[in-house]
Amino acid sequence: MIGRGALAQEPANIRMIWWGGDERSRRTEAAVELFRQANPGIAIQTESMGWDDYWARLATQVAGGNAPDFIQMDYRYMFEYARRGAIRPLDEFMGKELKIADFGQANLDSCSMDGKLYGGNVGVNAYTLLLDTAAWNEAGLEPPGHDMTWDTFAEKCADFTKTNKRPRVYATADGSCQEALFEAWLRSQGKALYTPDGTLGFDADDAARWFAYWAEMRKASSCVPADVQALYKFSPESSPIVLRRAATDFGHSNQFVAFQTLIDVDLAITGTPVMEGGAPAQYFKPSQLFAISSGAKNPAAVARLINFLIREPEGAKILGLDRGVPASPEIRDVIMPELDETGRKVVQFIEDMSPRIGQLPPSPPQGAGEVNDTIIRISQEVGFDALTPEEGGANLVDEAAAILKRG
Repeated sequence: MIGRGALAQEPANIRMIWWGGDERSRRTEAAVELFRQANPGIAIQTESMGWDDYWARLATQVAGGNAPDFIQMDYRYMFEYARRGAIRPLDEFMGKELKIADFGQANLDSCSMDGKLYGGNVGVNAYTLLLDTAAWNEAGLEPPGHDMTWDTFAEKCADFTKTNKRPRVYATADGSCQEALFEAWLRSQGKALYTPDGTLGFDADDAARWFAYWAEMRKASSCVPADVQALYKFSPESSPIVLRRAATDFGHSNQFVAFQTLIDVDLAITGTPVMEGGAPAQYFKPSQLFAISSGAKNPAAVARLINFLIREPEGAKILGLDRGVPASPEIRDVIMPELDETGRKVVQFIEDMSPRIGQLPPSPPQGAGEVNDTIIRISQEVGFDALTPEEGGANLVDEAAAILKRG
């Protein structure tokens, strides 16, 4: 049931911020409006933007003492913001404003640090390959699938280049800028982005080999050239597959619905490449968390809004799968009958990946967000031949280590 009663009698103002594309904004605004109607004593101001702009704006607001009350938080950044005291523990609201015990311990732990809960898990997701199956079929090739090795992926993309009939379309986007894809590549070799003590889990040679893999793909015209990849602003709208420049792209499973909404061909979803005989490359993580600013004047009201969006059927049905497969079994059962083919593909993907996933990695250290920005920048410098893969690998490790040391 939508919360009425006490909240309707207590004037409260909530500022809410999230990142995402147009479809996410449409769904979120609709759910928030339903909550407003049931709680007329609560004024909610909303603000959204793309990933690229989001973290800089949030950091500025937090530093200026003007943080939003309701913050959409990423797993990578949660630990940094929690350690800085920018978001508050939610344990005091459990069983009252937050009725999310049925999410299960694993999903609660994924949003926790030092035994304290810092966010409501909005959805379960994993990293994926997104596929324009028609483009692959027209080239006379089977699209990439589960358990494909990195070598086979490169070979398949090279074959696409030879038989493709679509002008200006490449086999794949350039994945060298994708931190989560780099992490999957490292994990399949028994390595990691970060160690449990917060240092780098890879070295310059690992990073150089990563950049070299994609340099070879560009050289073979198997992936989009650097100038096309540079148009990507880490939103579905700007992705090479949506711009019809690539038959394969990358994203988290919760983004699949948004990608499909933006393109008039049927997309498919599968796991990332693996190393033959290697360790599991992927893991399940919270797609996003809904967190409360430590400066929120009405934190209980914010907690009720979070609960409405992730645990109450009225709100959760509107959000759908845009932010991931709901953690609550009851909510999954509620929304399943209403899912279209696209939604069912996402749920099926999570089920297919279940036997293939590894452990959730150690919590990212403070500075991980800045390291991600560094990966993006250096991948572009290598892509435009301003750096060799070896120079890019060395620069990435040097700069990342300095960022982590600075904390």
